[in-house]
Amino acid sequence: MQKTRITEMGRLDVDAFRQAEKMPLTVVLDNVRSFHNVGAVFRTADAYRVERIVLCGMTAQPPAPEIHKTALGAEDAVEWTYEPDTLEAVQRLKARGYTVFAVEQAHGSTPLQHLDSLMACAREKKFAVILGHEVKGVQQEVVDAAEGCIELPQFGTKHSLNVSVAAGIVIWEFARKLLELK
Repeated sequence: MQKTRITEMGRLDVDAFRQAEKMPLTVVLDNVRSFHNVGAVFRTADAYRVERIVLCGMTAQPPAPEIHKTALGAEDAVEWTYEPDTLEAVQRLKARGYTVFAVEQAHGSTPLQHLDSLMACAREKKFAVILGHEVKGVQQEVVDAAEGCIELPQFGTKHSLNVSVAAGIVIWEFARKLLELK
C-alpha cells in the first residue's frame, strides 16, 4: 500500500475552505488554558469543517505561535470569535436556535454513543458543544445553561481525557452522525 502524497489529497486552500459548506456545529472553549490544546481544536475543527469556534474567558486567541504550532494554519481558516463570558456566549447561541451540550461528567449525562438520541431532540439541527478548562472542566453555571451533557465513556484508571482529545472524539461523532443524516 502506497501512502497518499499531499498533492493527491485535494486539500482546500483557505479561501475555498471559507466558502465550503460547514458542519452545523460550533465548538465553545470555556477557559481552556493551554495554547497547544486550543491549536489542536482548531486543527480538528478544520478537518471536519466545523462552522466556528467560540473562545471564551481566559482561552488563548490567535495569533499566537503556540496555537500555530499545533493548528498548523487552521486558525487562519476556521472562523472564530472571542467572548469574555462563556455563559453569555451560550445564551446567544441558544437564542440563535442552537442546541447546546456541555462535554462533561455529570449526573444524568448522555453517553457519547447515544448522541443520536440527543440530536433527534434538536430544535433546528444546529449544535454547539462546550469543552472546559483542563482541570476544572466546564463551569457549573454553563453546564446548567446547556440542554444536556455528553459524557465520553472511559474504562481505565483515569477519569478524564485531554480537552483537545475529547474535542476530537466529540467532533468526529457529530460529523459521523450528521453524515448519516445526509
